[in-house]
Amino acid sequence: MNQMVDLSAWIGRTEKVPADIVTPRMNACFAATFGDVMAEVEGAPAGLHWCLSPPTAMPNDLGPDGHPAKGGFLPPVPLPRRMWASGSVEFLSELRVGDVVNKSSKIKSIDWKTGKTGQMCFVTVAHEYASERGVAIREDQNIVYRAAPDGSTARPEPKYCEKVFDHQTEIDVDTVRLFRYSAMTFNAHRIHYDLPYATGVEHYPDLVVHGPLQATLLLNFAARSMGCMPKKFSFRGVAPATGAQTLKLGLTRTKENEFSMSVIGENGSETMTGSATW
Repeated sequence: MNQMVDLSAWIGRTEKVPADIVTPRMNACFAATFGDVMAEVEGAPAGLHWCLSPPTAMPNDLGPDGHPAKGGFLPPVPLPRRMWASGSVEFLSELRVGDVVNKSSKIKSIDWKTGKTGQMCFVTVAHEYASERGVAIREDQNIVYRAAPDGSTARPEPKYCEKVFDHQTEIDVDTVRLFRYSAMTFNAHRIHYDLPYATGVEHYPDLVVHGPLQATLLLNFAARSMGCMPKKFSFRGVAPATGAQTLKLGLTRTKENEFSMSVIGENGSETMTGSATW
């Protein structure tokens, strides 16, 4: 069924949510979740901005997947399955504990594509995070919408990643870490904590490890390896990481101040790629 409806009226739509504060408690929660991989950087921890000013929809305004229902700020894409596909972040200055942070968002583009799994809709949202000192972070978030799976299509076999890294480390991801990250980001998407829903409705083999959680691991590993935050960081989901497992993080220099990165699942397949520039 062709569902490529015209959503161009949503392009340019803006949203400014209530300001948030980088509190000592938020810092402590972040450290309790990522402490074994956190980088020592100036200001707030790397990736903490993804915990600021999350959508706070009321229960009646949630869709069946736990996400806020579509048709408000985000366009009413007629495809039910939604994921954070990729993103690119520019770090202009650090955020600090005590900062009042204002987040503003704008629909940048809406693109329909057809892939192996059918129709997909990509929505790019531009975010800015600003403190009293000015804009600290600019980000493009790419959201992908897909058709609902029926469980009859076999998942592709994992493709073993043969990359060799200059630096690598391992980190355990379990259901406690998934829960804590969902709580910190106020992310009610049920694939991350509701096993019957994740397996029975969206037909994943297990709970799904958040894309931004994996991106936070990569960002901190990169900053820790170089001793400071990058100027730019980007990431792209390659395949779902599901279930409690040990993830491998890999880092390779591609240019003098540029590195490529990967998250490798326990089955040897690549689940996320990324790059960072200093």
